[in-house]
Amino acid sequence: MPILGIMASAISGNLSSYESISTVTVGSGGQASVSFTSIPTSYKHLQVRYFARNTASTGRMRLQMNGNTGSNYSTHLLNGDGTSVAAFAGASLVQISAGSLLTGTANVFSAGIVDILDYANTTTNKTVRVLSGSDYNGSGEFAFTSGALLSTSAVTSLLFYIDSLTIAQYSSFTLYGIK
Repeated sequence: MPILGIMASAISGNLSSYESISTVTVGSGGQASVSFTSIPTSYKHLQVRYFARNTASTGRMRLQMNGNTGSNYSTHLLNGDGTSVAAFAGASLVQISAGSLLTGTANVFSAGIVDILDYANTTTNKTVRVLSGSDYNGSGEFAFTSGALLSTSAVTSLLFYIDSLTIAQYSSFTLYGIK
C-alpha cells in the first residue's frame, strides 16, 4: 500500500488536477516578502513551489496565512546536511517554518514544495507540509517540515518571507490549486 504523502506528491495520474493560479518572480533589488492574496476557494488543496535565496546570511523560509501574526502556529522540522541531523518542534509560534536554510551566496538557490491541505475547509485547522533543500556546492541541507495554523478560516492569502532578510532577485514562487 503506498504512503499517502508520497502518492500525493508523485508525478503520475491526471496532471490536469494542478492549475497554476499565480507566479511571483522577484525583481531587481529583491523584496522583503512574497504574497498571494484573494486565493479562490474552488480547489481541494494548494501547493506552492519555490526557488529562492536571500541577499545576506542564511535564514529559513517562513509562512503566514490570512495575515495571521498571532501565536497560532505550530511547526515540526527534521533536517539533515549529510553529516548530522536535527529536529525542532514548537507551538504558539507566529509562523510556520516553510523550508531549509537559504543562503546569500550568488546563484545558489534553495527549492521547496509547500502543500496546504484542505485550505478552504471551515471546520478544520489548516495543515501544511514542506519538502525543501539547498545545495551549497558540495554541502547543503534537506528539510521536511509540517505545521498547522490553529484556525478554521479558509486560507485566502499566503505570505512567505526569510526571517528579517531580503528575498533575492530571480527567486520565483508559483501557487497551484489542486482539484
